[in-house]
Amino acid sequence: MIANYHTHTWRCKHAFGREREYVEQAIAGGFKILGFSDHTPYPFPDGYVSGIRMAVSQLEGYVDTVLSLKEAYKTDIDIHLGLEVEYYLPYFSELLRIVADYPVEYFLLAQHFVGDEKDGPYSGRRTKDADILRTYCRQTGEALETGRFSCFAHPDLLCFDGDMAVYREEMRRLIRRAKACKIPLEINFLGLAEGRHYPYEPFWEIAGEEGCEVVFGADAHSPETVWLPQAHAEAMRMVEKYGLCLKDTLKLRRPV
Repeated sequence: MIANYHTHTWRCKHAFGREREYVEQAIAGGFKILGFSDHTPYPFPDGYVSGIRMAVSQLEGYVDTVLSLKEAYKTDIDIHLGLEVEYYLPYFSELLRIVADYPVEYFLLAQHFVGDEKDGPYSGRRTKDADILRTYCRQTGEALETGRFSCFAHPDLLCFDGDMAVYREEMRRLIRRAKACKIPLEINFLGLAEGRHYPYEPFWEIAGEEGCEVVFGADAHSPETVWLPQAHAEAMRMVEKYGLCLKDTLKLRRPV
């Protein structure tokens, strides 16, 4: 593993440590590339304040910090500036307008909420509701087809324990949309390290059958989780078991 594009900072309110510590841990782990992709600010209306992401007012400081580290460590590691982004259609155009003022190199698609975070269900909440599954797949599929995203982070976050035939049908359709858009799927190390419900092996079985490209993502929320050898070994087992097409690096798409 030479690259990780899924790295957070303290601004999201649930990550810890200083940005420089993440960089130094990546270098110690032998990485050639480190991408910061903290939870995007979102221009929510009506005074809503999210508890899981930076504020719009913090975006400039985030950008300045990452660019400063990019320059300071340019002979040691290649640092990239990204954001982890949900596809909330009512506010997405305004987000693009805000981000256009900064040299953001890539978006990771990560649909933490189905519908809208203000009133929609958390994607990782266990459900038997096929309508939630279908909405998640439709919403993320539409996001992929915008051409704004470089990778689909933890695409198997939706925690569905209803009819598996419905799950397989909906997820196969979504996986095919990702493949058609040439967007890799991320096997998420945070889920592996913490024993979460994802990575969900039935999802990756389908991804293997469909010949999708995959990448590894640390989803680091603290410096020591930038490089997780045990999670890496488990992810490699999944790659081999399901015949997944593993890529070392991402082809970054400028979102704006």
